[in-house]
Amino acid sequence: MASNMRIGGLASGMDIDQIVKDLMKVERMPLDKLKQKKQILEWQRDDYRSMNTLLQGLDDYLFSNITLQSSMFKKTVSSSNESVVTATAGSSAANVAAAIQVNQVATSAVWLSDATKRVDKASFSVDADVTLTINVTNGDGTTKQATITVKQGTTLDGVIAQLNSNLDLGVSAFYDEQTGRVSIMKKEMGAQASLVLADQATVDFFAQLGFTNTAAGQELTGKTAGKDADITINGLRTTRSSNTFTINGVTYTVKGTGTATVSVETDADAMFNAIKGFVDKYNDTIDKINAELKEERYRDYPPLTDEQKEAMTEKQIELWEEKARSGMLRGDSILSSALSQMRMNVYTKVEGANIPSGFSQLAQIGITTSSNYLDGGKLIIDETKLREKIKENPDAVYQLFNQDGATDAEKGIARRLRDTIKATIGKIEQKAGKTIWTNQQFAIGRDLIEINDQIDRFQDRLKQIEDRYYRQFTAMEEAIQRANQQSMYLMNAFGGGMQG
Repeated sequence: MASNMRIGGLASGMDIDQIVKDLMKVERMPLDKLKQKKQILEWQRDDYRSMNTLLQGLDDYLFSNITLQSSMFKKTVSSSNESVVTATAGSSAANVAAAIQVNQVATSAVWLSDATKRVDKASFSVDADVTLTINVTNGDGTTKQATITVKQGTTLDGVIAQLNSNLDLGVSAFYDEQTGRVSIMKKEMGAQASLVLADQATVDFFAQLGFTNTAAGQELTGKTAGKDADITINGLRTTRSSNTFTINGVTYTVKGTGTATVSVETDADAMFNAIKGFVDKYNDTIDKINAELKEERYRDYPPLTDEQKEAMTEKQIELWEEKARSGMLRGDSILSSALSQMRMNVYTKVEGANIPSGFSQLAQIGITTSSNYLDGGKLIIDETKLREKIKENPDAVYQLFNQDGATDAEKGIARRLRDTIKATIGKIEQKAGKTIWTNQQFAIGRDLIEINDQIDRFQDRLKQIEDRYYRQFTAMEEAIQRANQQSMYLMNAFGGGMQG
């Protein structure tokens, strides 16, 4: 192997390094072509992936804002008297006007220790470990058994904390230092709430807290019973164990006694904004894909070699590469096919029993295609008409986008588009992969593997050629040096003879 440290041209006077460098420029030209081809493939891969990111963005929007009922069917709810009742409505709630009279609000049961049995916080301490067993009935009638283990030496604050933290018990307890009394309130409201002390150990423990139970199986003393909410809705009187309850998808929260009217309506603005957002996203997507398909390809601007970059300024490199990487996907068949299919998706009539007359095409709800062919199929909204159609039949508008069906004709526009996007993303991934894939898993990646192998082999070959050139020039130098030495010898010899 030749040394990297070469000194040539001493005998011939020639710049051997420069000569070899110039010769290698010619030899290296096929390698530069390979590297340029590799760069173009990498640019194509990256541009394909950017198209997939664009398409995924449209798909995400369709799913989150058009397909989900909770996005399209938002409800506006109003109450004529919010001091009596407020309400919220889910997307499935019917549009209603409910006349509500609140006769009684729900309250929680409360247990107070005996006023004559003051508890001294300073001296309170649990004598020995004890397990409390309490049979709990919630305000709605459901039952549980709460078990609490209290350790010897636990303070009154510690006992209160354990009562509050037990989920099965479900109470809010506190100690009032001024009166020396303990208050226990059931967190859940309702008339059926009760706390029954299940055994004598529990009875004895609560006696230390000032409650006057005498035997197991008794409800905790000092009770003020909870109450159920008593309401009349559209003439029907009913009770609920809580002040918050749901009827037909509308959740009411009772605040006080009195009358109010609660109105639930479809939020036409929410559906309009979701559809307008889709049109904007769709137009942006096809605009960018069209731009990619039509982008000029400058074949006179190949990727720059490292040597070329060294001779240029950063700005020159930037301007050159802007043209060099232009048009990587010009006329691409995958993207062209996707655009054609997407246009079909939005233009074609949606068929099926759930699609009433006047709601089977986008044009019928105020969304038409631009008449300017340069727009490439962009959608235009007649906002007034769209709002009117939403108010007329919001469910039909939703079905136009989201109806499911066995055939493409029966599928709503959003479903068709999502099918097309999924298929297109799959095709692009087969060609250009995605970031987590290895090169072996997609077509351009496999081409890159082959080019990298060719580059490695060619670089080995160039090394051999360069070494051969240096060997040849070294041999020439040595021959010239020997000739010079012989000439000097003869000159000396002949010069010496003539002097004699």
